[in-house]
Amino acid sequence: MNRTAVVSIIMRVVLGIIFVFHGADKLQMGLSNVEAWFSSIGIPGFLAYVVTVLELVGGILLILGLFTRYVSGLFVMMLIGAIVTAKLPAGLLGNGQSAGYELDLAFILVSLYLAVADQSPLSVDRFMTSKRSK
Repeated sequence: MNRTAVVSIIMRVVLGIIFVFHGADKLQMGLSNVEAWFSSIGIPGFLAYVVTVLELVGGILLILGLFTRYVSGLFVMMLIGAIVTAKLPAGLLGNGQSAGYELDLAFILVSLYLAVADQSPLSVDRFMTSKRSK
């Protein structure tokens, strides 16, 4: 296994862990509170449930390395949506009252890499592909 493969695994697993924690945080806040916050900034409230499930389930799938390209693509779309709808007015680094979108850009870049890179070793995706090719 080369250095690039090791870094790919680390990026995939760490990004997955980060999203699992974000989803769990939304559950701890209460989905009705998240829904109300979404609605208050002009995002349809039901998307709070969609985002929470995507963060939790998608994060777990990334940790396992299952459907990595699809999950990463969904994360890119979700993060672009977060920037455009909630974080753009605060600017790149934030405005002292709310966070900026610099971290979202970094997550987008990692997700884009995972969406287009070769399947990393130590992933269910790689295991399934090797099974099919035999």
